[in-house]
Amino acid sequence: ASGREVKEGLVYAYQHHNGKLGVLVEIACETDFVAKNEDFQAFCRGVSLTVAAYAPAFLSRDSVPPEALAKEKQIVTEMAAESMKGKPQAVIDKAVVGRLDKFFAEKCLMEKPYVPDDSKTVEQARTELVGKIGENIQVRRFFRMELGG
Repeated sequence: ASGREVKEGLVYAYQHHNGKLGVLVEIACETDFVAKNEDFQAFCRGVSLTVAAYAPAFLSRDSVPPEALAKEKQIVTEMAAESMKGKPQAVIDKAVVGRLDKFFAEKCLMEKPYVPDDSKTVEQARTELVGKIGENIQVRRFFRMELGG
């Protein structure tokens, strides 16, 4: 399913009840039939609620700009080297990987807890839906706008 073309889907709009926060998400699928599916539309809503709640900076690990990743890697490497002085390099390297994973979990939409069911991430919810529907589904992009932001 993951190799098939995704030319259909939805641009889903969510507006918070107070009218001061809005989210657009683009979620693609293979067929117009799936775009009209209740589960697909519920997923679109869930993703937009997740964006509204967490205000992630990036879609996924792959979409983090190289300069932002390099900067974060430098920061966590210096922090680990400082706080773990005298420890073997392998231990420090492992700590750096752990801290980078934490950075991705904080900044990337696909790694955030999925708001309708926070026992899973957005990516896990997407994977479940792909398994249920049998079509490739991709979260392409999102935009979050807050009044005065």
